[in-house]
Amino acid sequence: MRIAALVAAIAIAFSPLAARADDVSAAQGVIRAQEQAFVHDDAATAYSYAAPAIKQIFPTPEIFMAMVQNGYAPVYRHKSFEFGDGKTEGSSVAQRVHIIDANGEAWEALYTLEQQADGSYEITGCSLLKAGQAV
Repeated sequence: MRIAALVAAIAIAFSPLAARADDVSAAQGVIRAQEQAFVHDDAATAYSYAAPAIKQIFPTPEIFMAMVQNGYAPVYRHKSFEFGDGKTEGSSVAQRVHIIDANGEAWEALYTLEQQADGSYEITGCSLLKAGQAV
């Protein structure tokens, strides 16, 4: 009886951690899917992972893709794209990505994602900073 109670208590105590890990994993899946859409120049698919607020600013997949190509070249074309730390806060996820661009320079991207009403995550922003540069 005591063992069953202990197992139940442990399961309850760790369930939020599992949910948070699942949220980070889901967010990473969205980021990776968008990254692969960029690799394949698939503007419509890349755009589908953008949150509604981003779509208001960039009303078509073509405008969105042009913005990424011009303002986020290391995200658009790179040699390496590896996940760093991720964390959740409420319905949001912040995910660091370590990028080596096409020229071999290191960058740090901070993606933010927001959980939608259907439970999926969409990208609300990406801040890009050359590695080692002061914030």
